[in-house]
Amino acid sequence: MGTAREQIIKDVREVMVDALGVDEEEVTTNSTLMGDLGAESIDFLDIVFRLEKKFGIKIPREELFPAESLMNNAEFIENGKLTQAGLAELKSKMSYTDLGSFEDDPDINKLGDLFTVEVIVNYIDTKLNAA
Repeated sequence: MGTAREQIIKDVREVMVDALGVDEEEVTTNSTLMGDLGAESIDFLDIVFRLEKKFGIKIPREELFPAESLMNNAEFIENGKLTQAGLAELKSKMSYTDLGSFEDDPDINKLGDLFTVEVIVNYIDTKLNAA
């Protein structure tokens, strides 16, 4: 039997509170890691480590936070926006989330806004409950 979503949300919130030193009330499923919770790229490593420990799973960092590998590939970025190839790559890596309005304006400066608590919950849910 898989882990219930409510439990995953609770555990992910706990990880965010511990990793980022924020108050639990600040961590909602819509909170963006960087914008709302003040995470910096160095924090992502810590978050991945804590999530692995909390859920007992292996999390390849580029799987949960694929932005870095996208940013380092010239074919995926043009004029500060993701190209169609970049968008396709992001979609394939983040199949567990809806990119929504980001697809209409794939500005790389908005990439950080895609990483919400809910996206992490979706990812963990997919990993834990994948048969």
